[in-house]
Amino acid sequence: MKPSDKIAIPVQIMPCRAPEERKKIMDEVPIGYTEEMAVTESMRCLQCKNAPCVKGCPVGINIPKALELTVEKKFSEALAVMRESNFLPAICGRVCPQESQCQKECTLGKMKNGTIPPVYIGNIERYLADNYSDHVKKAQKASPTGKKIAVAGSGPGGLTCAGELAAMGHEVVLFEALHEPGGVLVYGIPEFRLPRSILKKEVSFLKEMGVDFRMNTIVGKTVPVSEILDEYDALYVSTGAGVPGFPGIPGEDLPGSYSANEYLTRVNLMGAWRPGARTPVSVGDVTVVIGGGNVAMDAARTALRLGSKKVVVAYRRLKEDMPARIEEIHHAQEEGIEFKFLISPEEIMESDKGRVGKILFREMRIEKDPNGGRNKIFNTDKTSIMECDVVIFATGSSPNPIVSSNCRDLHVNKWGGIIVNPDTMQTSVPKIFAGGDAVSGAATVILAMSNGKTAAKYINEFVMK
Repeated sequence: MKPSDKIAIPVQIMPCRAPEERKKIMDEVPIGYTEEMAVTESMRCLQCKNAPCVKGCPVGINIPKALELTVEKKFSEALAVMRESNFLPAICGRVCPQESQCQKECTLGKMKNGTIPPVYIGNIERYLADNYSDHVKKAQKASPTGKKIAVAGSGPGGLTCAGELAAMGHEVVLFEALHEPGGVLVYGIPEFRLPRSILKKEVSFLKEMGVDFRMNTIVGKTVPVSEILDEYDALYVSTGAGVPGFPGIPGEDLPGSYSANEYLTRVNLMGAWRPGARTPVSVGDVTVVIGGGNVAMDAARTALRLGSKKVVVAYRRLKEDMPARIEEIHHAQEEGIEFKFLISPEEIMESDKGRVGKILFREMRIEKDPNGGRNKIFNTDKTSIMECDVVIFATGSSPNPIVSSNCRDLHVNKWGGIIVNPDTMQTSVPKIFAGGDAVSGAATVILAMSNGKTAAKYINEFVMK
C-alpha cells in the first residue's frame, strides 16, 4: 500500500465517556479501541525501514512489527513483541506521553507539514494488552543463576527492573513500603486514568515470573541497607520522588491545604471518598490546584469527582507552557475545570473557621524567548484574591531520602537525587544501582522503566562477573 493510500485511511479517535457522566464517577474515561479500530489504526503505519518510532520509544519496542501483526489480526503475537521490551504495556498504553516520544517521531505525523495525525501507537498498545494478556505466555526465563537481587520500590522502574532480572534467571525480591505494589502507579494516578484491575494484572504477570513481592517493608528503615547488601548480590533503588514541594508561603499549613502527593494518596490508595474513611480529605465548594503538570490535572479532576462544585487550576505561566499532557488538559476542560494563567500564590488567608479561606495571587508577566526557548517570567505589582475552601499544591516533588540517608557512601546531588553513571545506572556504592525519580526527581513512567531496563542489563553483568 502506497503512503498516499495510508493517508486516506481514517484516523481512529479513542472513544471516551461523556464529560457529564464521567466527572461524577471514578471509572476510566477512555473506553478503548474495538478490534476493528485497532486493526484500522495499525494499517496507517508506513512500516518505515529506519523505524523512527522505535528510536523515540525509551524502551525500544519493535513498534512496526507489532503493528504489522495487528493488521494480520495476530494479536497475541503482536502483544508478545511488545512484551519483549516492555513488561507493562497496559499501563504504558494509558499513561505514557506517546505524543512526545514514539508518536512524535512517526513519519506519517510529519507529512503534509504535520497536518496528518501520527499513528496512535499507545491506543493500539492498550488494546492488545487489555484483550490478549491472558493469551501470551509468561516470558521465557533463563536457567537459575544462583544470584539474588533486591529491588527497593515497586513503581514502574522497580517493576521493570525486577521483571528483566527475573527473566535472566536471577532470584528477585521486590520490597515495597506501602501495602499494595505499584508505587506512583497506585498512589499517584487516579482510577479514571489507570484502573487498579489493570495494574493488578500487570503485577500478576511478574509474580508468575517468580518475582517475590514483600509489602510494608522500607529499605533503609524496616530493613537496613547494610543488611540488604550482606544478603543480596545487588540492590536496585527505585523509591521515587515522594517528598512534596511547597512554595513556602504564609498559610500553606492551614487545614484544607494539601500537597498533591498527600491528597492523591489518600484518595487513590486509602479510599478517602468513602463514608467513614480513616484518612478523609476535605471536599470544598471551591478547590484551587496550584501547578500545571499531570499531577495537577489528576488532583483537579479528582477533586471534581469527590464533589467540589468549582475547581480552578492556577498556573504561573501560559497554557502553552504547561507540562501536562494535552489529552489531560483537554479532558479537564471538557469536565468544566477552570484554568487561570499568569498568577502565582503569595499567601493563603485563614477563614473565620480557622481553615483555608482565600488565596492572594501575584499576577505574572511573560516575555517570549525569540529563539524558541522557555519563556521568561516576571512578577508584576498587581495582585488578586480568590475565595476557596481547599488548596492543593502540585508544585513538584523531591527524591525520597530514606535509602540515601541510611547509606553514607551513597552520593546524592543537592536536590537529593542519587548520583549514578547514566550509562549503567550504577551508584558510588558498586553493589547499588538506582534509577527513575529517585535519581532524576519527578519525571515520566516510561523514563523510570527505561532506567530499570538499563539497570537490569548492567546488574546482570555485575553479578555474573
